[in-house]
Amino acid sequence: MKPLRSLFFIFSLAFAQSALSNEFGDAKLGQQVYAQCVACHQVGKGAQAGIGPVLNGIFGRQVGAVQGYNYSDSLLRLKHSGMRWNFDNLDAYIENPRAFASQTRMGYAGLADPKARADLLAYLRIFSDNTADIPEAAPTSTAYEVELPDDILGLKGDVAYGEYLSSECLTCHQAQGSTQGIPPITGWPEKQFVLAMHAYKQKLRTNPVMQMMAGRLADEEIAALAAYFASH
Repeated sequence: MKPLRSLFFIFSLAFAQSALSNEFGDAKLGQQVYAQCVACHQVGKGAQAGIGPVLNGIFGRQVGAVQGYNYSDSLLRLKHSGMRWNFDNLDAYIENPRAFASQTRMGYAGLADPKARADLLAYLRIFSDNTADIPEAAPTSTAYEVELPDDILGLKGDVAYGEYLSSECLTCHQAQGSTQGIPPITGWPEKQFVLAMHAYKQKLRTNPVMQMMAGRLADEEIAALAAYFASH
Protein backbone atom coordinates (compact mmCIF):
# COMPACT_ATOMS: atom_id res chain seq x y z
CA MET A 1 0.00 0.00 0.00
CA LYS A 2 1.23 3.47 -0.80
CA PRO A 3 1.29 6.38 1.62
CA LEU A 4 -0.84 9.41 0.97
CA ARG A 5 0.66 11.89 -1.41
CA SER A 6 -1.38 15.00 -1.07
CA LEU A 7 -0.51 17.83 1.27
CA PHE A 8 -4.08 18.32 2.24
CA PHE A 9 -6.48 16.03 3.84
CA ILE A 10 -9.51 17.99 4.87
CA PHE A 11 -12.00 15.92 6.69
CA SER A 12 -15.24 16.75 8.42
CA LEU A 13 -16.44 16.23 11.94
CA ALA A 14 -20.01 16.95 12.10
CA PHE A 15 -21.64 13.97 10.45
CA ALA A 16 -20.78 12.15 13.69
CA GLN A 17 -22.84 9.43 15.21
CA SER A 18 -26.15 11.02 14.39
CA ALA A 19 -25.48 10.13 10.78
CA LEU A 20 -26.28 6.59 11.72
CA SER A 21 -29.42 7.32 13.62
CA ASN A 22 -32.87 6.96 12.17
CA GLU A 23 -34.76 8.32 15.12
CA PHE A 24 -35.00 12.02 14.46
CA GLY A 25 -38.46 13.33 15.01
CA ASP A 26 -40.58 16.29 13.99
CA ALA A 27 -38.78 19.59 14.48
CA LYS A 28 -42.02 21.58 14.61
CA LEU A 29 -43.28 19.44 17.45
CA GLY A 30 -39.85 19.62 19.00
CA GLN A 31 -40.10 23.39 19.21
CA GLN A 32 -43.05 22.91 21.52
CA VAL A 33 -41.09 20.46 23.64
CA TYR A 34 -38.25 22.93 23.78
CA ALA A 35 -40.46 25.19 25.89
CA GLN A 36 -39.37 23.01 28.80
CA CYS A 37 -35.76 24.06 28.22
CA VAL A 38 -36.00 27.82 27.81
CA ALA A 39 -35.66 28.62 31.49
CA CYS A 40 -32.06 27.44 31.35
CA HIS A 41 -30.97 27.22 27.73
CA GLN A 42 -30.90 29.50 24.72
CA VAL A 43 -30.65 28.48 21.10
CA GLY A 44 -30.61 30.36 17.83
CA LYS A 45 -29.22 33.71 16.74
CA GLY A 46 -27.84 35.73 19.62
CA ALA A 47 -28.11 32.86 22.09
CA GLN A 48 -26.03 33.21 25.23
CA ALA A 49 -25.14 30.94 28.10
CA GLY A 50 -27.43 31.24 31.08
CA ILE A 51 -28.11 28.64 33.71
CA GLY A 52 -27.28 26.14 31.02
CA PRO A 53 -24.92 26.37 28.03
CA VAL A 54 -25.96 27.56 24.59
CA LEU A 55 -27.41 24.74 22.50
CA ASN A 56 -26.34 26.05 19.08
CA GLY A 57 -24.13 23.53 17.36
CA ILE A 58 -24.76 20.86 19.94
CA PHE A 59 -24.56 17.97 17.47
CA GLY A 60 -20.97 16.94 17.01
CA ARG A 61 -19.76 19.25 19.76
CA GLN A 62 -17.43 17.88 22.37
CA VAL A 63 -19.17 17.38 25.71
CA GLY A 64 -18.42 20.21 28.13
CA ALA A 65 -16.78 22.39 25.49
CA VAL A 66 -18.61 25.73 25.65
CA GLN A 67 -15.99 28.30 26.58
CA GLY A 68 -16.60 30.07 29.85
CA TYR A 69 -19.32 27.74 31.07
CA ASN A 70 -18.83 26.10 34.45
CA TYR A 71 -19.50 22.42 33.88
CA SER A 72 -19.91 19.77 36.53
CA ASP A 73 -17.05 17.39 37.18
CA SER A 74 -19.03 14.52 35.69
CA LEU A 75 -19.43 16.29 32.36
CA LEU A 76 -15.80 17.36 32.41
CA ARG A 77 -14.82 13.72 32.82
CA LEU A 78 -16.88 12.89 29.76
CA LYS A 79 -15.21 15.76 27.94
CA HIS A 80 -11.77 14.40 28.75
CA SER A 81 -12.86 10.98 27.55
CA GLY A 82 -13.41 12.52 24.13
CA MET A 83 -17.16 12.16 24.05
CA ARG A 84 -19.07 14.24 21.57
CA TRP A 85 -22.76 14.92 21.56
CA ASN A 86 -24.77 12.93 19.08
CA PHE A 87 -28.33 11.76 18.84
CA ASP A 88 -27.87 8.71 21.02
CA ASN A 89 -26.07 10.26 23.96
CA LEU A 90 -28.18 13.42 23.84
CA ASP A 91 -31.23 11.22 23.87
CA ALA A 92 -29.93 9.36 26.90
CA TYR A 93 -29.02 12.58 28.68
CA ILE A 94 -32.41 14.16 28.13
CA GLU A 95 -34.18 11.01 29.21
CA ASN A 96 -32.49 10.98 32.59
CA PRO A 97 -29.70 13.51 33.12
CA ARG A 98 -28.55 12.14 36.47
CA ALA A 99 -28.45 8.60 35.24
CA PHE A 100 -26.23 9.79 32.41
CA ALA A 101 -23.98 12.04 34.51
CA SER A 102 -24.59 11.60 38.22
CA GLN A 103 -23.16 14.95 39.28
CA THR A 104 -24.64 17.04 36.54
CA ARG A 105 -25.90 20.43 37.56
CA MET A 106 -28.78 20.10 35.15
CA GLY A 107 -31.80 20.17 37.37
CA TYR A 108 -34.14 18.63 34.84
CA ALA A 109 -35.87 15.43 35.87
CA GLY A 110 -35.83 14.01 32.38
CA LEU A 111 -38.16 13.38 29.48
CA ALA A 112 -39.47 9.82 29.42
CA ASP A 113 -41.32 9.95 26.08
CA PRO A 114 -38.92 8.80 23.32
CA LYS A 115 -41.04 10.47 20.62
CA ALA A 116 -40.90 13.80 22.43
CA ARG A 117 -37.15 13.45 22.83
CA ALA A 118 -36.76 12.69 19.13
CA ASP A 119 -38.86 15.73 18.26
CA LEU A 120 -36.81 17.92 20.58
CA LEU A 121 -33.56 16.70 19.09
CA ALA A 122 -34.89 17.28 15.58
CA TYR A 123 -35.59 20.87 16.61
CA LEU A 124 -32.15 21.36 18.15
CA ARG A 125 -30.60 19.79 15.07
CA ILE A 126 -31.72 22.81 13.09
CA PHE A 127 -29.26 24.90 15.07
CA SER A 128 -26.37 22.60 14.44
CA ASP A 129 -24.55 22.41 11.14
CA ASN A 130 -27.12 22.54 8.40
CA THR A 131 -26.71 19.86 5.78
CA ALA A 132 -28.42 22.09 3.27
CA ASP A 133 -25.59 24.59 3.58
CA ILE A 134 -22.64 22.56 4.80
CA PRO A 135 -22.10 19.32 2.92
CA GLU A 136 -19.88 17.92 5.66
CA ALA A 137 -22.45 18.46 8.35
CA ALA A 138 -24.19 15.71 10.20
CA PRO A 139 -27.22 14.71 8.22
CA THR A 140 -30.58 13.95 9.72
CA SER A 141 -31.19 11.33 7.12
CA THR A 142 -32.86 8.12 8.07
CA ALA A 143 -30.34 5.82 6.49
CA TYR A 144 -26.63 5.42 6.09
CA GLU A 145 -25.36 7.87 3.55
CA VAL A 146 -23.44 5.17 1.74
CA GLU A 147 -23.99 1.44 1.46
CA LEU A 148 -20.87 -0.63 2.03
CA PRO A 149 -20.40 -4.39 1.96
CA ASP A 150 -19.56 -6.13 5.20
CA ASP A 151 -16.03 -6.96 4.08
CA ILE A 152 -15.22 -3.24 3.93
CA LEU A 153 -17.04 -2.26 7.10
CA GLY A 154 -15.46 -5.21 8.87
CA LEU A 155 -11.86 -4.41 7.96
CA LYS A 156 -9.64 -4.24 11.04
CA GLY A 157 -7.49 -1.16 10.72
CA ASP A 158 -3.80 -1.15 11.59
CA VAL A 159 -3.37 1.62 14.15
CA ALA A 160 0.36 1.99 13.54
CA TYR A 161 -0.16 2.32 9.80
CA GLY A 162 -2.96 4.75 10.44
CA GLU A 163 -0.62 6.86 12.55
CA TYR A 164 1.84 6.92 9.67
CA LEU A 165 -0.86 8.00 7.23
CA SER A 166 -2.27 10.55 9.64
CA SER A 167 0.65 12.93 9.19
CA GLU A 168 -0.96 14.13 5.99
CA CYS A 169 -4.30 14.65 7.74
CA LEU A 170 -2.68 16.63 10.51
CA THR A 171 -1.30 19.20 8.12
CA CYS A 172 -4.80 20.63 8.31
CA HIS A 173 -6.59 19.06 11.25
CA GLN A 174 -5.52 19.58 14.82
CA ALA A 175 -4.39 16.50 16.70
CA GLN A 176 -5.70 17.94 19.96
CA GLY A 177 -9.23 17.72 18.65
CA SER A 178 -9.82 21.46 18.68
CA THR A 179 -13.17 22.52 17.30
CA GLN A 180 -11.69 25.75 15.98
CA GLY A 181 -11.18 26.13 12.26
CA ILE A 182 -11.12 22.90 10.29
CA PRO A 183 -13.22 20.31 12.11
CA PRO A 184 -11.36 17.82 14.31
CA ILE A 185 -11.23 14.17 13.38
CA THR A 186 -9.98 12.59 16.59
CA GLY A 187 -12.24 10.34 18.59
CA TRP A 188 -14.54 9.33 15.77
CA PRO A 189 -16.03 5.86 15.92
CA GLU A 190 -14.32 3.79 13.26
CA LYS A 191 -17.47 2.87 11.39
CA GLN A 192 -18.53 6.46 10.96
CA PHE A 193 -15.09 7.45 9.77
CA VAL A 194 -15.15 4.69 7.17
CA LEU A 195 -18.64 5.60 6.02
CA ALA A 196 -17.71 9.25 5.64
CA MET A 197 -14.59 8.51 3.63
CA HIS A 198 -16.43 6.21 1.28
CA ALA A 199 -19.16 8.80 0.90
CA TYR A 200 -16.47 11.14 -0.40
CA LYS A 201 -15.06 8.43 -2.63
CA GLN A 202 -18.45 7.89 -4.17
CA LYS A 203 -18.94 11.66 -4.45
CA LEU A 204 -21.99 11.56 -2.25
CA ARG A 205 -20.32 14.29 -0.23
CA THR A 206 -19.46 17.36 -2.20
CA ASN A 207 -16.20 18.69 -0.80
CA PRO A 208 -13.92 18.40 -3.87
CA VAL A 209 -10.67 18.21 -1.91
CA MET A 210 -11.98 15.42 0.24
CA GLN A 211 -13.32 13.65 -2.82
CA MET A 212 -9.84 13.77 -4.29
CA MET A 213 -8.15 12.59 -1.13
CA ALA A 214 -10.58 9.83 -0.33
CA GLY A 215 -10.39 8.65 -3.92
CA ARG A 216 -6.68 7.95 -3.48
CA LEU A 217 -7.14 5.79 -0.42
CA ALA A 218 -7.47 2.03 -0.52
CA ASP A 219 -10.00 0.38 1.74
CA GLU A 220 -7.22 -0.81 4.08
CA GLU A 221 -5.83 2.71 4.35
CA ILE A 222 -9.21 4.13 5.28
CA ALA A 223 -9.60 1.41 7.90
CA ALA A 224 -6.15 2.19 9.29
CA LEU A 225 -6.91 5.90 9.58
CA ALA A 226 -10.26 5.11 11.18
CA ALA A 227 -8.57 2.89 13.75
CA TYR A 228 -5.91 5.46 14.53
CA PHE A 229 -8.19 8.44 14.95
CA ALA A 230 -10.70 6.43 16.95
CA SER A 231 -7.93 5.65 19.42
CA HIS A 232 -7.31 9.33 20.21
